[in-house]
Amino acid sequence: MSLLGLLAAEVRRRPLARAAFKVACSLGFLLLALAQGLEGRFAQWVFAGLVLSALGDVFLIFPSGRAFLAGLVAFLLAHLAYVGAFAAEGSPGPWAFALVLGVGLGVVRWLWPHLEGWRVPVLAYAAVISLMLLFALATGRPEARLGALLFYLSDLFVARERFVRSEVLNPLLGLPLYYVGQYLLALSVG
Repeated sequence: MSLLGLLAAEVRRRPLARAAFKVACSLGFLLLALAQGLEGRFAQWVFAGLVLSALGDVFLIFPSGRAFLAGLVAFLLAHLAYVGAFAAEGSPGPWAFALVLGVGLGVVRWLWPHLEGWRVPVLAYAAVISLMLLFALATGRPEARLGALLFYLSDLFVARERFVRSEVLNPLLGLPLYYVGQYLLALSVG
């Protein structure tokens, strides 16, 4: 229900409702992970990623460039926490590496003309989220693989909104991908 409220707030451009529903959605994935139990290093690393993602969600509520940068850093750290969880589960093969590298380079090429003063932070973020996806694909946990992929795809809509073309379609597609991805990552700790 919170996600539907968030999407409605996006369409109606209601910032207070958007903030409330966004926090509720993020709190939901944290509580889901806690309900699964946080036994073992994998669960603890994933939970750290979820907490950092929730923090990033809060930063992205605010429209300033400084808040966007803070959100970018929080999500970059979240991806590193996810890498910490996934790297212990398996090593990616060469085909996965080639696929993720190719997609990542394509994304950077698409964004490059629109980045202006954001090239270094976005390049760093793109490298880390690609690394996260690469290691997620090597896990034996389907929830983690699909959750990471959906998170990756959702960020394409964040980038499109911020750098390419701002329109309501971006959050309408990106937010469900993001939250389903995070809820799947929360489920992966069980």
